[in-house]
Amino acid sequence: MTEIEKLAATMAIGQVKARYCRFLDTKNWDGYASLFTEDFELDVSDGSSLPVIRGREAAMELVQSSVGTARTAHQVHSPEIDFMSDDEALVIWAMQDRVLWGAERAVRLGVAGLTGYGHYHERYVRQNGEWKIAASRLTRLHIDMHPAAPSS
Repeated sequence: MTEIEKLAATMAIGQVKARYCRFLDTKNWDGYASLFTEDFELDVSDGSSLPVIRGREAAMELVQSSVGTARTAHQVHSPEIDFMSDDEALVIWAMQDRVLWGAERAVRLGVAGLTGYGHYHERYVRQNGEWKIAASRLTRLHIDMHPAAPSS
């Protein structure tokens, strides 16, 4: 891969992750799902008891059930990209997410929301000329929990 091709691939991977944040936060579920390979693997087990989720459809179900009704804001920065081949890259993104649940869920969970800080560790593959996320593992360095308002 030439330096120009690496630069173009870096920009394309950045576009995929930018869409990831926007589609997730605007709840554009079809657009969001289109960013992943069919055999996508999602690992959010860091700090939870969830197993690794295998398959795009199963991952989409988990994400939608987790934040589908929440107001969210995801930000990623400072990508570290290592190209394994012309069609595969490993990427680490610094991330911050803000999740605010609706009143009913906040009461049930005992928290109104959270702000998390950490990293996405991802594998991207190019399929038919398009970069897609093939695997994602979220690690958190810190989470600020936001208490639910007292019920009256």
